[in-house]
Amino acid sequence: MKFGESFTEYLHGDQERFLEKCSHVEYKRLKKVLKSCRSCKAFGDSWNSECQCESCSLCDQKFFSELTKEASEIAGCFSSRVRQLLHLHVATGMQRYLLHLRHCFKNDQQAMVLEGQMLVEYVTMNAIAIRKILKKYDKVHCSANGRNFKSKLQAEHIELLQSPWLIELGAFYLNFNGSNDGKLNEVSGQFSCDFDATQPVMTLMLPHSIKLEYDLTCAICLDTVFNPYALSCGHLFCKSCACSAASVLIFQGLKAATPESKCPICREAGVYTKAVRMVELHLLMKRRCRDYWKERLAAERAETLKKTKEFWDSQAICALGYV
Repeated sequence: MKFGESFTEYLHGDQERFLEKCSHVEYKRLKKVLKSCRSCKAFGDSWNSECQCESCSLCDQKFFSELTKEASEIAGCFSSRVRQLLHLHVATGMQRYLLHLRHCFKNDQQAMVLEGQMLVEYVTMNAIAIRKILKKYDKVHCSANGRNFKSKLQAEHIELLQSPWLIELGAFYLNFNGSNDGKLNEVSGQFSCDFDATQPVMTLMLPHSIKLEYDLTCAICLDTVFNPYALSCGHLFCKSCACSAASVLIFQGLKAATPESKCPICREAGVYTKAVRMVELHLLMKRRCRDYWKERLAAERAETLKKTKEFWDSQAICALGYV
């Protein structure tokens, strides 16, 4: 079965109600745009491997603008749905009590697992659709514009399989399963993590033989990320390391960073204010690396108290006018 048929079957299959509220790649419509490309028709009779129809204003205007819009909507929908799902899993206080009360009457845990599976399939199928249609674009035009467009999606933080929310979803599955082997039985062991390796990594084995590996090493302290945050550019850091890079104190938080503060890896500015706390990943580390987690927690608390005391002492000196 061709991918176009598989994608149509997916959109109108068992998950149709779930997908009604979600955006998706208009795969058939984009294929029609390529088929109706005037430049390709003009060269159709004398097409050969050396043809370099690298751009087509008519095709590009519809194709790339539409694909950018769809990728942005899918990324937004995915992050929003994952955020809602994980919020239920890590709820605290009264909300957690009410959720436990609901469990007496309804099996919400199984529903959460199923929704997580649907979200993984949703982002995977759409990511594959984007890859396929871009590959088809390059084949039709004998160009590298489709491949270059992937880099544009990454630069705009809408490359679906690079979303930090996918890492959070993987951590959610592993936390939900709770086994020590790092496998998730409900989805045939798609998610696994290895904190004992020289380079800690989370591996996501997705359908269509897609293997994703996410490095869980902080690029600043070169240790496994602790209390991890994902900047809006997608790079992961320990909270304390990210605060240090942004020249803010830990108790102030990353939102206190200036718009000029840059990511230590990609040097993109303004990536701190919308940083995402990786709650599920932090919880996974707490359960799988208890000794390391306790050691880092004690060290971070001591450092936070020290820096906080120094800050308020300096504020008191300024307020009282001491030199």
